Amino acid sequence: MTAVLLAGGLGSRLAPLTAVIPKPLVPIDKESIAEILLRQLAHRGVGRVLVSVGYLGHLIEAVLGDGSRYGLEICYQREEAPLGTVGPLWLVQAHLPENFLVLNGDVLSDIDFAALFATHVATGRTLTVATYAKQVRVDLGVLETGDDGCVRRFVEKPTYDFDVSMGVYAMNKRVLGYFAPGTAFGFDQLVLAMLAAGDPVGTFSWAHGRWLDIGRPSDYAVAQERFAADRVHYLPWEAGDDPAVPR
Repeated sequence: MTAVLLAGGLGSRLAPLTAVIPKPLVPIDKESIAEILLRQLAHRGVGRVLVSVGYLGHLIEAVLGDGSRYGLEICYQREEAPLGTVGPLWLVQAHLPENFLVLNGDVLSDIDFAALFATHVATGRTLTVATYAKQVRVDLGVLETGDDGCVRRFVEKPTYDFDVSMGVYAMNKRVLGYFAPGTAFGFDQLVLAMLAAGDPVGTFSWAHGRWLDIGRPSDYAVAQERFAADRVHYLPWEAGDDPAVPR
């Protein structure tokens, strides 16, 4: 399997930490997010990772190297200008097999990349999105009103359930047909374009697993604590709890 690791973003929501460290190199427990991701990918059977870098990309290349210590082959491609979450695929298109994984460089989860890939290939989809069940609490009283402006329903601090994208995808090379080379193009734009074209977007639910959000400093602090406490779930082979053999 081949994976594309998106590591070219500014990570502005984690400022000021990301003023000197690119987001994929932000430390979690004993190592950086990117290093954890590479170990997980190798463990699940990925052999080659294509890394798209931009902001402070030289630091990412210096830390990750050629991938040999992870049992991987790593190739780098630099974004001269930000290309979004899908646009960088044209930069590495010559190295892409028919089906491949794409993931944000700040994803922390225990998702089974091999199972996602197998499901995607079996369904023949252009795009399969890994999803996670997320609860969002509104810390306010919510009013539902009618056309006459009168309150029909009131809920104090409700909690809503959503299926959200984990920032992990399996794709077919057909996605390249939805945008031009050198164009900044995001995951949201791809999904909307596919829906408009009647091209079904598949999902792979990881509702029973773990997924940590590190978008903001407060989320990052929580993620550090939870990852340290549950490290065995993210890197199970360290404790010999996973039957799969790391590469």
